[in-house]
Amino acid sequence: MSVTDFANLPLSSEQLATLKTLQYNQMTPVQAQSLPAMLAGDDVIAQAQTGSGKTAAFALGLLARLNPADFHVQSLVLCPTRELAEQVADEIRRLARSQANIKVLTLCGGVPSRIQTQSLQHGAHVIVGTPGRILDHLTQQRVHFSRLQTLVLDEADRMLDMGFQAELDQIIAATPATRQTLLFSATFPSQIASLTERLMRSPKHVVVEENPIENSIEQVFYEVSSDSREDAVIQLLLERQPDNAILFCNTKRETHALFTVLHNVGFSVQALHGDLEQRDREQTLLQFNNKSVRILVATDVAARGLDIKALDMVINVSMAHDTDTHIHRVGRTGRAGEVGLAITLVTPADEYKFRLLQDTMPTLGQPQQLPESAAQQVRPLHAEMTTIHIMGGKKDKLRPGDIVGALTRNNVLDFDSVGKISIQSINSYVAIKKDKAKLALSCLNNDKLKGRRFKARLL
Repeated sequence: MSVTDFANLPLSSEQLATLKTLQYNQMTPVQAQSLPAMLAGDDVIAQAQTGSGKTAAFALGLLARLNPADFHVQSLVLCPTRELAEQVADEIRRLARSQANIKVLTLCGGVPSRIQTQSLQHGAHVIVGTPGRILDHLTQQRVHFSRLQTLVLDEADRMLDMGFQAELDQIIAATPATRQTLLFSATFPSQIASLTERLMRSPKHVVVEENPIENSIEQVFYEVSSDSREDAVIQLLLERQPDNAILFCNTKRETHALFTVLHNVGFSVQALHGDLEQRDREQTLLQFNNKSVRILVATDVAARGLDIKALDMVINVSMAHDTDTHIHRVGRTGRAGEVGLAITLVTPADEYKFRLLQDTMPTLGQPQQLPESAAQQVRPLHAEMTTIHIMGGKKDKLRPGDIVGALTRNNVLDFDSVGKISIQSINSYVAIKKDKAKLALSCLNNDKLKGRRFKARLL
């Protein structure tokens, strides 16, 4: 038996069976280093990047302490964004399969408070949410943490970056001093150090070194002038023709400006930044993940915590302000054993940033001149799918099988025309091949799901 085998941990036989079913065969470094301390009841500080397996680590830790017969809130997980909270909640539910009647509730903005209040009245073992909405329910006395056993701060650095310090302080003050606290952060700035000193008791420190990105990611640096970056991006996208790509900018203004240029040229593109309404942000991510949009132009805060399994290319349109952020951006491509491509545009004003990057990664070499364009006659790739929004979801007992059944009944569509399906609380989304979209929309609007009619529209 390997030392990284889950069977080495004091987990129940049911939990080990669940891990085997989910094909969680060996622990990742962050799991191997943090889980023994978590299961022993210790406070833990873990410095690890997205994609390191940290969610499964703290999920297994908190599930091991739960009492299914007690419907008070026993675990609270705080996340910076709704998207991350949804991913975390889904992972906890998957890992809780073997534990009967475990209720995991997500409390985030973008969903009416009254719906969440109704769910809270039925009790919950685990709550996952964003600080703002959690504090709202707490101050209205709709939720109580007097029986809380485990508090998890996921991506704590980003929560502080986004200005949640005051909300965190108020929420933590409402939890028992005897709780176990687990803090996960990609970076460890002074704010985090100050936070851990105030809220943790003799925590165990776990630092997981990131895998060298040079091995799995080709990094290319191009020298450009500050006013030619948009033209450079267009040239690179036309020449490389990625299936999907994220273009990183440093500000919301830059993000919106680049999105407008690319959209006008004819690219399949959406923008992701802090000024977007929650619903628009959520739908943008859905479209990118289900192949209805090929290119995402994003700021760092907006892109943190995205669950993207395979990404062809990253372009740093603006160089990141620090090395950690650059590594985090670049690390989004080249996952699951694939070789990724990360292109960074370097202007004369970026010389200092580039020198700092070279200190960390000495093999980078020097920025190249952008070659003459070889793509004058090439057209932007269109997205292969489009997304249909159905006004009904989990509250209406809808399941993915209901949607697939309605679309493929009587051979209206074949299974290959149906892509990813996302069922949320009061909305559902299904990706459909573009040439079948109108047929699918007509089918959904004129057929019944669960014996009812639901309105559907193209995004």
